[in-house]
Amino acid sequence: MNLIPVSDARFLLEGRFDRGDPAQPVFIWAGDRIGVDFEGGALAVVFGAATGQSFFNVTVDGVTEIASGADGRFVWPRPIAPGRHQLRIVKRSEADAGHVVFRGIEVAAGAQAWAPKPPAYRLRLLFLGDSITVGANNEDGEADQWEDRRTHNHALSYGYLTSQALGADHRATAVSGMGICEGFVPMRVAETWDKIYPRDRPERADLAAWMPDVVCVNFGENDSAFPKTEGRPFAKDFAARYVSFIQSVRAAWPQAQIVLLRGGMSGGANDPDLRGAWETAVKELEAGDRRIGHFVFQHWTGHHPRVADHRVMAAELTDWLKQQPWFLGHH
Repeated sequence: MNLIPVSDARFLLEGRFDRGDPAQPVFIWAGDRIGVDFEGGALAVVFGAATGQSFFNVTVDGVTEIASGADGRFVWPRPIAPGRHQLRIVKRSEADAGHVVFRGIEVAAGAQAWAPKPPAYRLRLLFLGDSITVGANNEDGEADQWEDRRTHNHALSYGYLTSQALGADHRATAVSGMGICEGFVPMRVAETWDKIYPRDRPERADLAAWMPDVVCVNFGENDSAFPKTEGRPFAKDFAARYVSFIQSVRAAWPQAQIVLLRGGMSGGANDPDLRGAWETAVKELEAGDRRIGHFVFQHWTGHHPRVADHRVMAAELTDWLKQQPWFLGHH
């Protein structure tokens, strides 16, 4: 087998990787992707240093297997015919569960690899959110479980499916449990959304390196759920903090259309405090910025949305986006 290192520039990296060392880019956020074309009858994906759990959809010519970055090396388990093939790797598990270095691929001795043809995207679509946007638990059974992130598949989340339906270059910066004011993790949205890593490291992303056309924002569920577990009321400053956060997003991307989302889980839908505060923030933001709009999902679930729920949510959002006057230029 012959190692083709990622540093030789034949790999297409799409996402908010840590690229401080070009020879060892770090897969961090769910939905981030790497592509390369190769030939020969053998393939292995090679990972490096890892923390926590990182799971991937590894797809060769449209056939997908699940790989664990923590294993260090994933050998493609199926026969590979002669000729040129497409390899696509998508991180399915979330940033806060773990991250891993990508080193490259191993192919048969003497085989070549090529840079893939860049996708012809119609637009750039970014999702900022929590576990609903991550796609947490979406391949679980009746009960949500967090021990094995293999069943958390961002590639079947409402955001990723929406991006696919619209032919969009997809990005997602989302953390399970995170809220505007408080949540089940120590990080808050305003201090996390523009970072390279979700916690413990200070590096900020270069927000000008990839400029989204549309930013979809879905927060609030944890601001509703977490204080209830502590026997405390809903935060009085939610609306003010939400407005301030969206203003920071606007400052980063002055030309982007911002879509304020609410929904996915019924806890937030049934909380009058969250609903009222969110509507107050939306009214203020829309009044001051013609490039801000909002959408409320009709489909809600009692636990984290499963794949079938995400498909319904994606269809709702896709249809709504296509109907917006500002979206017509992207058809």
